[in-house]
Amino acid sequence: MVGFEEASNTGARLVRTGSFREDDGFHRPVTHFGGGGSRNTSPLSRIGSRNTSPSRQKVIKTKPRGLDEETVSTFSKAIMPDVQMEDNIWAMLPEDLLNEILARVPPFMIFRLRSVCKRWNSILQDSGFLKFHSQLPSHGPCLLTFWKNPQTPQCSVFSLPLKQWYRIPFNFLPQWAFWLVGSSAGLVCFSGLDGLIFKILVCNPLTQSWRTLPSMHNNQQRQLIMVVDRKDRAFKIIATSDIYGDKSLPTEVYDSKLDNWSLHQIMPAVNLCSSKMAFCDSRLYLETLSPLGLMMYRLDSGYWEHIPAKFPRSLLDGYLVAGTQKRLFLVGRIGLYSTLQSMRIWELDHAKVVWVEVSRMPPRYFRALLRLSAERFECFGQDNLICFTSWNQGKGLLYDVDKKVWSWIAGCALQSYNSQVCFYEPRFDALIY
Repeated sequence: MVGFEEASNTGARLVRTGSFREDDGFHRPVTHFGGGGSRNTSPLSRIGSRNTSPSRQKVIKTKPRGLDEETVSTFSKAIMPDVQMEDNIWAMLPEDLLNEILARVPPFMIFRLRSVCKRWNSILQDSGFLKFHSQLPSHGPCLLTFWKNPQTPQCSVFSLPLKQWYRIPFNFLPQWAFWLVGSSAGLVCFSGLDGLIFKILVCNPLTQSWRTLPSMHNNQQRQLIMVVDRKDRAFKIIATSDIYGDKSLPTEVYDSKLDNWSLHQIMPAVNLCSSKMAFCDSRLYLETLSPLGLMMYRLDSGYWEHIPAKFPRSLLDGYLVAGTQKRLFLVGRIGLYSTLQSMRIWELDHAKVVWVEVSRMPPRYFRALLRLSAERFECFGQDNLICFTSWNQGKGLLYDVDKKVWSWIAGCALQSYNSQVCFYEPRFDALIY
C-alpha cells in the first residue's frame, strides 16, 4: 500500500493526551476527538463536539507546534459550504506557486499525494519543491516506533503538533535491518546482521530512499550514533570503542561526504554504566563507573577525555539526554525501596562539573508509568523534550523541560513489547548521499 494510514486503536479512533504543569495545583485533562471514521487528517476536520451556543464558546489561540495546549475548550461544528473547484484554474497553476503551496502542507498528508498521479509524484521529488520545503520551519517533533511482526517491518509515527498516529510503509528496507540506531534531521539509521556480516544503512522514510554504508575497518557489531550537519547537508556516524575478543576496537567515524570510515583514538579502559550515549555540542558522552563520571569524545579532534562529574546519590539507573544550546541532562530513578523511588532530571553544570536537579516527575505519573520498582523503561530526548516509555505498560510520557509540562502519549504503537522508539523530524529534503 502506498502512502500513510492513520494508526488507530481497535474499535476506536481517539487519541487522548493529558498535560500537567509543575506549578499547577491540579491536573487538567485534554481530549482531542478523531474524525469519526473519516480518512481526512486535517486538524480542522478533527475538531468537533456537541453544538453549543456562541456565547458559551471559548476562543483560544492554537499553537500547532506547541505542547502546552492544556485548556479545556468546546468548539461548535462549523458548517462549511461546498465550494466548486474549477479544474481548469488549478490545472493552470504555475509550477513555482504549486511547489510553494505543497511545501506548506504537513508532510504526512502530502505523502499521500504521490499516488494521485505521475505529475504529483514527480513534483514531490522536484528540486524546486525541495528548495521551498527546506526553507520552511520543521513540522515539529515526532515519535517514530519501529518493530517487526514477526519479520515484516512495521513503523508508526506520532505527530506531536497534530497529536495523531500515522503508519509508514517500511517494506522497502532489507530483512537484515533490525536495530533502530536513531534519527537526526529527517534521516533514520538502522543496523543488523546479514548472515554473519554486520551492516549499517541510512534511509529517509518519506522518500522511501535508502543505502547501505561501506564496511568499517573493524566490521563488528558496535554501538552507533548518527549526527546530521544541516548546513553541509551531510551526516556522520560514530562507532564507539568496544571490546572484541581480547582487544579494544578503535573509534571509527563515517563521513557521508567522503563515503568512508576513518580510524580514531581507542577509548581509554573504563567500566561503562550503560551503552546509551548522548551527542551534544559536537561531543559524545557516555556514563562510566570506573573512573566515576563521564567519557567525552570530541568529534572535531577525535580524542577521548574523562569528566569527573559524580552521579547523584542513590541513583538506580540513568540515561544521558542531549538538549539544545549545549545542555546535557541526566534522567534516572533514585531510592532504595519501591515506596520511596522517584524519577528526577538533572542538568550538567559544565563550569562546576556537577549535576544540578532541574525537575522531578510527579508521583502519580511515576506510579502510572512504572507500577513495579523492577520495571524497565527507556528514555530519550530531543530539543529539550524528554520522552519516557515503559516496556510493560505500553505507555509514553513526554516532558518539556522549558515549559515544565508533562503529557501522556496514547496509541497502540507503543504497546508492542519489542518496539524501538526515537524522536524523528519528517523532512522531504533530507538526503542520504
